[in-house]
This record gives sequence, C-alpha cells and structure tokens, in this order.
Amino acid sequence: MPQTMAPPQRRPWGAVREGFAWAPCRTYYGSHHPPTGPKETRPLSLQRKIGPFTAFSVVVANMIGTGIFTTSGFIVQQVGGAGPLLLCWLLGGIFALCGALCYGELGARYPRAGGEYVFLRQSFGPALGFLSGWISLIVGFSAPIAAAAMALGAYLQSALGGAGGAGWQLQAGGLTLLTLSPRVAIALAAIWALSLVHYLGVVLGGRVQNCLTLLKLAVIAVFAAGGLIWGAGDWSHVDMSFTGAALRPGGLAIALIFVSFAYSGWNAAAYLGSEIRDPGRNIPRALIWGALVVCVVYLILNLVYLYALPPSAMAGVLEVGGAAAVALFGPGMGRVLSLAIALGLLSVISSMVLTGPRVYYAMARDRVFFPALGRVSGQRHTPAAAICLQAGLASAMVLTASFDKLLIYMGFTLSLMTMLTVVGLLLIRRRHNETVPAYRTWGYPITPLLYILGNLWIIGYSVVSRPTACLTGLVTLAVGLGVYWFFRERK
Repeated sequence: MPQTMAPPQRRPWGAVREGFAWAPCRTYYGSHHPPTGPKETRPLSLQRKIGPFTAFSVVVANMIGTGIFTTSGFIVQQVGGAGPLLLCWLLGGIFALCGALCYGELGARYPRAGGEYVFLRQSFGPALGFLSGWISLIVGFSAPIAAAAMALGAYLQSALGGAGGAGWQLQAGGLTLLTLSPRVAIALAAIWALSLVHYLGVVLGGRVQNCLTLLKLAVIAVFAAGGLIWGAGDWSHVDMSFTGAALRPGGLAIALIFVSFAYSGWNAAAYLGSEIRDPGRNIPRALIWGALVVCVVYLILNLVYLYALPPSAMAGVLEVGGAAAVALFGPGMGRVLSLAIALGLLSVISSMVLTGPRVYYAMARDRVFFPALGRVSGQRHTPAAAICLQAGLASAMVLTASFDKLLIYMGFTLSLMTMLTVVGLLLIRRRHNETVPAYRTWGYPITPLLYILGNLWIIGYSVVSRPTACLTGLVTLAVGLGVYWFFRERK
C-alpha cells in the first residue's frame, strides 16, 4: 500500500527555521509585534529606505554641534595646556569609538527603530527599556533640539547684525512662563520647518540631511585649511608638555564631561534600525565611521584653535571658535563664522528631528506609550504623530526658556543610559552566545569594559561636582517609572 505523504508545512508569518519545524521569530523589523489580519487591514510600518551614506551623515550631524565650538576653553581651564587638551579630545574619541563598536553589534542583532529602548528591553527588561525611551523624549532629543534652535537664532541674529534683546516675557512668581523675541521666532520656524521636511518622507528628509551635513563639513574644512595656511597664528602655542594640572584626576574627569557632551550623538544610526537598508552591515559601518571621522575633525579643529590662540587666552572662553576666527582672520570674520555655525546647527536639529520620533514610535508599538505615536502616515511612511509630539515639546521649551535647566543634567542621564546599554551587551552575549550576528564587537570584551569604566569615572565625578543636577536626573527617572506602570496597567 503506497504511503501518503504529509502535506508540506507552510511557513507561518514571521517564523524562522529551527531544524525541521517553523518556530516564531522574535525579531520584527518593521515593528515589535507582527501584523495580524488581512493584508489590507494590517497597520503600516516603517520602510527600509535609508542608505549607508544617509545613516553615516545622521551620525556626523548629531555629533558635530555647538560643543566643539564652545567647550575647548573650559577644557583648557581644567587641564592647563595644549597637550592635555588634545589628549582629552583623543580620549573622548576613543570612548565614542568603543561605544560605537558595541552599539554596532546591538544594531546588527536588533535592527529595529528605538535604539537604547530596544537594546535595554532585550537585556534588562521592559521597565528599563521604557526609562531610556522616556529620557530620550525629555532630555535626549526635545531639550537638545530646543537648545540648538535657540542657539541657531542667536548665531543668525549675530550674523545678520540684529540686536539680541530678551524680547517680551510673561513672568509669574519669578518664573518665566512665556518668551517672545526674534530669536524665539527663528527657533520655532527651524523646528517646525525641519519637522515638516521629515514628515513628508524619509527619502526627502535623508536628502536634506545629507546636504546639510556635507555643507557643515565643507565649512569646517575651509575654516581649518584657511586658518592653518593663511591665518595669522603661531605654532609655538602648541606646547605638548604636561603640567601638574593636567595630571589631576578631578580636573581630567571634569574636562572629559565637556568632551563627552561634544561627542554625544555617536549612537544616532541605531535609532533608525527599522529604516536602514541591510542593517546588519550598514548600522555598524555608520556608527564606527561616523565616530572616527568626527574624532579626526575635532582634533584638527582644536589644533586650529591652538594655532590661533595660546592656551592662556583660550582658558574659560565660551565662544572659542569665534575668538580663534578673529585671531586668524580679523574682526570681520566673526559674522561669517556665526553664519557658518548657524548653518551647522540646522544639520544638528535636522538629525535629531529625524532620529528621536523612532524611539516613541517603538514604545507605542510595544503598547507602553500613547497608541497614536505608533501610527505611520499612509503615503509617506513616517511616524507623523511622534514627530509632532517632539516638535511640540521642543517648542514649549523654547517658549518657556526651560530647556537650559534640562541641559544641566542631560549629560548625566544620557551617559548612564548608554553605559547600561553596553553592560546589556555583556549580558546578551552570555545568554545568546551561540547566535552570530552579521557584525560582532571588535576587541570584545576589552572594548565594552573600557567604555563602561570610562563612563563610570565620568558619572562618579558628575555626582560629586553636580549633585543637584544628578538628583534631578534621578527624579526624572522615578517619574518615568510611574508613567511606565500606568501604561503597563492600562495594557
């Protein structure tokens, strides 16, 4: 009697092959939950339309902001010389590169929208994952967007020769409730214009981001080359000797706090995991090459600063980039540099407007945040509600001028989250060591341990030197836990 063959197994949606059977897949690239129901009724998800160069430009644009033009004077004040200054920027680049190498593996393992939210959810559970998303919403993106937009207004006014008055303010009980001025108008226009660009589509937003990033790099290259070739500087300022001040651990740690602020943003491509093509290869490449390029740019710019000014003239100066331009080219160069910095800030705002909403989108798709934030525009495939929420929060911070208080503790909370994310990589390796992603961290386990120890050192001195700011950060985390439990019970 002939044997009847069993019908072939059909592959369920979102399943992977395990031996001779289909098993549920735990990785959903468009969203965190597989769509169910007829195809025409399934919820829309993000699409993979971002190429490797756009991912790289987002990393570079996030990193090169106002920090490189404002922090070198404070670093010199802490370490006291040209050699220690360049060493601090090199150490900051090494820390950023170590973080990028670790995030590259996490991005290859979990190529989804959300960044730290996804990684911490996989390693420590949903509560800590939500906290990282909560921090991203408040101090990771909305506050820096507001600060960069206000700085854009100030630099643009300076370039155009306008007065930088405070404008009209509504105050009550010593608190500023509302501020209206030309700077505020410029800041709001920049936030909503770039939010509209990134709402209209990932392809259009990527092209605008690429153009702004290339323009910023071109301006920096012209400034650096022109200053070293034609500028009125002196190489005797570049004294590589180390003094006693440079060897003080406290001074070096405080200097690295400023440096880490300037290097923040090296993890930007990890937030776009659901939209980057071939994420197993392109996410690590964007992170690693972005960190390397920015480290080289920062070292060159600081060499230009030292060529223009002696360390004693740089110490404590906020606008060290403008001071260097005046020393190299004369007073007339101040307006030109202000305009160049304003153009560079546009790329910073654009990159954060692009990356931030993907975190809130991922949280909403996991049903731990407002459901509307997880919806995607039907024709444009962008998280429209999440983009509007972020733009609204940033605008509120601009109007109330409350973002400056948020920025005080931004470095502490963000450093804490990135350090915990790298710790999570160690846990994930132990649990899933048999899984081999497309990219594995180079130099493991030394690379993650170096990043963890460096951040522990910086966080420790932050707690000692700025206890109030760190306490405020912990209060923000506590509020985030309350919000998480509310949505969990509702779910």
